[in-house]
Amino acid sequence: VQLVESGGGLVQPGGSLRLSCVASRFIFSLYDMSWYRQAPGKEREWVARIIGSGGRTDYANSVKGRFTVSRDNAKSTVYLQMDNLQPEDTAVYYCKAANLQAWGVGTQVTVSS
Repeated sequence: VQLVESGGGLVQPGGSLRLSCVASRFIFSLYDMSWYRQAPGKEREWVARIIGSGGRTDYANSVKGRFTVSRDNAKSTVYLQMDNLQPEDTAVYYCKAANLQAWGVGTQVTVSS
């Protein structure tokens, strides 16, 4: 299993970023995919999930209405569109396949003026 996140960066409050996670070495379309984040000094927390077909999504209350998870099974890629970013969204963001233990290195998102 290999997961490679990208798309992070520094953005001002109210701004947007789109994260990508390219997966390999497993049958991507068979797995639900989640995004997690870990802020400095805090535990890793779940952010969003999308089922294998892409037909259902779920979100943590803290990001509902601002973040959108999607996937392209042909590209083995899952995305996280993040709008109206706030300083409390600052964290390293990771993707993960359900029931598989591998983690990528993550991508840093910093929201600051």
